[in-house]
Amino acid sequence: MAKIGFIGLGIMGAPMAENLQKGDHKLYLFDQKNPPFSLIEGGATVCTSGAEVAKRADIIIVMVPDTPHVDAVLFGENGVAAGLSEGKIVVDMSSISPIATKDFAKRINALKCDYLDAPVSGGEVGAKAASLTIMVGGPQAAFDQVQPLFQLMGKNITLVGGNGDGQTTKVANQIIVALNIQAVAEALLFASKAGADPAKVRQALMGGFAASRILEVHGERMVKRTFNPGFRIELHQKDLNLALQGAKALGISLPNTATAQELMNSCAAHGLGGMDHSALCRAIEIMSNHQIAEA
Repeated sequence: MAKIGFIGLGIMGAPMAENLQKGDHKLYLFDQKNPPFSLIEGGATVCTSGAEVAKRADIIIVMVPDTPHVDAVLFGENGVAAGLSEGKIVVDMSSISPIATKDFAKRINALKCDYLDAPVSGGEVGAKAASLTIMVGGPQAAFDQVQPLFQLMGKNITLVGGNGDGQTTKVANQIIVALNIQAVAEALLFASKAGADPAKVRQALMGGFAASRILEVHGERMVKRTFNPGFRIELHQKDLNLALQGAKALGISLPNTATAQELMNSCAAHGLGGMDHSALCRAIEIMSNHQIAEA
């Protein structure tokens, strides 16, 4: 039984923590809101700060929305860094800046602790099903120690390279996902406006070369108009912003990523930032004055 700290128990974090608890590990929790009662009922201990989590746990997992949140959790007042002792491992499973991640790792390493950046893909469905893809950056020895925990939360687990490489991989993932959502939205909108049944068009496409997980899951959301968040537009906005900032720093062009970001910006401007990122289709629908399907 490992002593695991878990900070950030939102849409993704809560089911991830539950899967760790099902693996018979002892959990120490901290969140801005009250942790789910099911975790407490299962034996988890609620802590009053990140520092307390770090003092009581051997491996500390962080799952919060953005770079500033990770910074605050780790290095803010009563943060994780204040409670660390030599030999512990900090695992950031948030999706944040690769550049900031390298700095965070150096600061944690200076405390004689290891750091892994291990962002995930798979959304709420993957978090609940323990089928997340986990992209890891950091030292091999720390990865080997934490891998049994990763296996309780995910299926496709890869040590990509050193610190920051996990976050770089996640940014690449988010580029691909955003562009695929845009492609599915445009295709289904085209079919619908042309008079075809978008549900049947999607079904037909699922049997061909255009088949994809995005067409399967998010295409269905677009047809059925179910945009309750598994992964919010505002979070994908953040990830694409990281991609475009990185592209600028690297001196490369990501034209289609920029277009997808503008579509997400349009959704946010229409008050849709809290909806699932499949609602990217709404920006295209608004421009076209036509919906893929009726609510």
